[in-house]
Parts: sequence; structure tokens; C-alpha cells
Amino acid sequence: MQTFIKSQQIVCSAASNASISRLIPWSRSATRGKIFQWASVLISVTILTSQAVAQSFFFSTGDPDGRIATAGRFSDSGQQIESADDFLLDQETLIQHATFTGLLPPGTRANDIEVVDVAIYPVFPENSQNPPSGNVPTRVNSPADDEIDARNSEEGTLHFGLAIVQDNFTAENSVLNGINPIPNQTTGGEGPVSGEEVRFVVTFSTPFDLPAGHYFFVPTVKVSEGEFFWLSAPKPIVAPGTPFTPDLQSWMRNEALAPDWLRIGTDIVGGSPPPTFNASFSLHGRVAHGPSSAE
Repeated sequence: MQTFIKSQQIVCSAASNASISRLIPWSRSATRGKIFQWASVLISVTILTSQAVAQSFFFSTGDPDGRIATAGRFSDSGQQIESADDFLLDQETLIQHATFTGLLPPGTRANDIEVVDVAIYPVFPENSQNPPSGNVPTRVNSPADDEIDARNSEEGTLHFGLAIVQDNFTAENSVLNGINPIPNQTTGGEGPVSGEEVRFVVTFSTPFDLPAGHYFFVPTVKVSEGEFFWLSAPKPIVAPGTPFTPDLQSWMRNEALAPDWLRIGTDIVGGSPPPTFNASFSLHGRVAHGPSSAE
């Protein structure tokens, strides 16, 4: 089982204003059962030459906005729940590192994080049955049925660290169990959810090598007790995020709904007009086949 990275600087190529965390372990109330928590010190990534800047890649949806938190549960026993948000590449790119921000149950210990998994999906109808099943309102602009690649901490293809952002954070709404086919897809959500706001910082042993295209980023976490909820980010993306067009809304599914997906805002929460959401994550890497960028 992959545990936390200790005192290891995560280095990446990134645009001049990008930053990524250095994770430093610290002890908090061992008598209360917490083995390690993590403080993060943001370090700016300085690009030394214009050539390095030209070859770097950085993307971010920005910090959480507190509007919704959606489950991202890794499971190998039929209980998987996936939340997905999109990004766009205009040329072949190597994704070396990523971050994503969400909620963990208060009191979560280092060894309670059993698995972290990151999957990349193309946009439907790639890697998909077409025409689709008809069990959801639409598959237009959804993630595909099947991923194109994945990295997993249990398999040793992903290494991760964790930084606590806030000890207590509340999202206004949440989705965990209410993921249903038509005609019962609109539940309004399941109300507020609170927990420790945490940022996962992940490094891929082998970078994702992705051609130019439109993709969905799908992180899932297996926690021994409780759930991981991925926090939403502003839509449209605002500074310090990196806006792009078209910025699709986030989607969600569980194993009962698969291979289909539901729009978190339009289909599950609903309303007139319905909300739309992004999810809080960032990607770091470099353009493939160009001059080497600083790493």
C-alpha cells in the first residue's frame, strides 16, 4: 500500500505563476490517534529560460468554491463512484503531476488512505458504445464509457502526498448515493457535508502521454472509514485558474449506472436554471517532443 510522501519536494515544469506543494510531516495529538498530518509550504516554480516556459504545461480550475462536494470512491468490489471534470490539450503533452482538493472525514490517519487512483477518460463517443443505453438524459459531452489510461498507488504507478488546507470545511450540497437512471435522476443533492479540506499531490511514475484533445480527469480514493468527496471549483474558471473553451460541466456515475454518466448540476441537482460545476484540480507537465523543460 502506498503511504504518504515524507519531506519530499514535488518538482514539475509549470508556467511562471504556477505553484505546487512541498509536503512536510508533522505530528498532531498522537494520543488522539493521528499518526501524521501534513502541512504544506507553497513553493513557486521558477522558470529559468523562455524556452523552458514555452515547453511547460500547467492547468488549474482554481480553489474550491464550496458549492458542492461529490464522492470519488475507489473500489475493486463493485462499489466504485466516479466524479469527472474536463481539461483541454492543444498539443501532445506529458502529464507528470496533479493535485485535487476535497474532503476527508475528521480524524483520518495516514494509514486510513488505502488507495489513490487517477484515470483519464476521453469525451464520448470515443471508447464507448454508440448509440448509448438511453438510461440517462444525454451522453453529449460526457466522459466515455471506458478510460484510456490510469495510475494507481496500490500498483506503484502513482505516489501521493497530502496537505491539510483547513481543519473544517463545509460544502453547501453533496452527492453520494443519489445517482440514478431516468426518470429518477434529479434528487436535488443530499445536502451539506463537512470534513477536513485536503489537497492530494500526486506524481505519476510514468507520465500520462496524451495527444491533443479533450479529456476528463477522474480521481478516486479508498478510505478505510468514510468517504472522500471532491470539491467543486468556480464555473466559469477564474484567476488563478486557467480558463479554456469549451469548459464542460462535471459528471458523475456509480457502478449501477455505468457505463453511463450524469451531469452533476443539470441532471442530479436540477433546478430552473440548473447549476453547473467544475471540480478543483490542477495538472503539471511538459509538452512532448519539444526541447527538454526544467523538471
